Amino acid sequence: MAKAMETLLAVVLLLFCGEWQVVRGEFDYRDALSKSILFLEAQRSGKLPQSQRVKWRGDSGLTDGKLQNVDLAGGYYDAGDNVKYGLPMAFTITTLAWGTLDYGKELKAAGEIQNARDAIRWGTDYFLKASATPNELWVQVGDPQADHNCWERPEDMDTPRSLYKIDKDTPGSEIAAETAAALAASSIVFRFTNPRYSHLLLQRSQSLFSFADRYKGTYGGECPFYCSVSGYNDELLWAASWLYRATKSSYYSNYIIQHDDVKAYVNEFNWDLKYAGVQVLLTDLYFQGEAQFSAYRSNAERFVCSLLPGSPIRSVKTTPGGLLYVRDGANTQYVTSAAFLMARYSDLLSAKKGTLSCGNTLFKPNDVMGFAKLQIDYLLGRNPLGISYMVGYGSKYPRQPHHRGASVVSIHQQPRKIKCIEGFMNWFHKDSSNPNTLIGAIVGGPDKYDRFVDLRTKSSMLEPTTYINSPLVGVLAKLYRMTCKTNRQC
Repeated sequence: MAKAMETLLAVVLLLFCGEWQVVRGEFDYRDALSKSILFLEAQRSGKLPQSQRVKWRGDSGLTDGKLQNVDLAGGYYDAGDNVKYGLPMAFTITTLAWGTLDYGKELKAAGEIQNARDAIRWGTDYFLKASATPNELWVQVGDPQADHNCWERPEDMDTPRSLYKIDKDTPGSEIAAETAAALAASSIVFRFTNPRYSHLLLQRSQSLFSFADRYKGTYGGECPFYCSVSGYNDELLWAASWLYRATKSSYYSNYIIQHDDVKAYVNEFNWDLKYAGVQVLLTDLYFQGEAQFSAYRSNAERFVCSLLPGSPIRSVKTTPGGLLYVRDGANTQYVTSAAFLMARYSDLLSAKKGTLSCGNTLFKPNDVMGFAKLQIDYLLGRNPLGISYMVGYGSKYPRQPHHRGASVVSIHQQPRKIKCIEGFMNWFHKDSSNPNTLIGAIVGGPDKYDRFVDLRTKSSMLEPTTYINSPLVGVLAKLYRMTCKTNRQC
């Protein structure tokens, strides 16, 4: 079998020696990093702070929760709509916190560590409100059907702000456990900069984990938009893993071992399916001397092997231009999350001076990171169309993201209320660039043939989400540090 480096070199030549123009040199990963975090500010709900950098946005959802006499202002809109969904929001914060923890030095070197912390806290402050009552968690704000039938700026929205919660009678272990994971990971982020807040996050995380585990059940209230098809065992393991990392309590390590799903071979990592994240996270702990997690290494390696070109057990296909392609509909979410896990796994291999064995093919740490870099570079412009799928990055990028706030003139420019039907008639169906640039947003991306149509109505290609960007932050921080060291510009 050819060596892994030769295999990857052949892939690189195949991808970049075709008929399209090759972008020479390295990308400005620091700029991309900064913009990837900035996008999250455009997704903020609630009373915006004076430090808000996305100036075309305004306050919104200030009375969220009023229907039940609770304060649910704040948090994030998940995508191009004006609904707040608990499951993807929590996954956004967990993955953003993971990147901030493991690439904190890189974020600090890039001058983005405080922006990352602020983005995390915007989510965790909301989760503290949503979980204020024991054994209860508010998991959604907004009527999704009514919202999707309107095209309004978040500042104007007048669709019902319906409230949805889980409790012991209506359980939702996936959402409760994912929120517990987000709070546990975030508690480590704030451990030294704000110990009191960190302790509060950890306490609430433990309470939510107990709730998720004691009252097991799947919540279907976020369907058809965020239906959990993987079950809740992965989220329970995910939360327990983060709680173990945060506390080192044997209670959580025993829980992990007792509830381990040894047959959890997966080839994707996303807001619904967390096994790959668990496997890489626990392999990290195993490499640090936590022998009880040794079994997770093989599953983590199987995940990475399922992605790599040249691997005999590869199961995820790529577009002709080399982009990982899992399924239609915001495919870039699978790309950024896979790239993050590959970046982390390459770190683990490097620290151990090890290699990755996929069948009888060996890959070095640089091979794994090299393929992760190819994925990010594709998103930033090294692709058949020569387009950056990050809005506002480079000179050629999507001009019509499927996003209500960005596609309607800013409330600061036109304070008059723009109602539902007017939004559709004058803005949604208008074939022109959005009046507000949604800087940093990674849109859904091309189809499996690398084709892309920059048209607002093509939601699967043009809609951005918070959980596309959140894993991207850590990868970009690492790439920035790698290139600045190479160029001696750090």
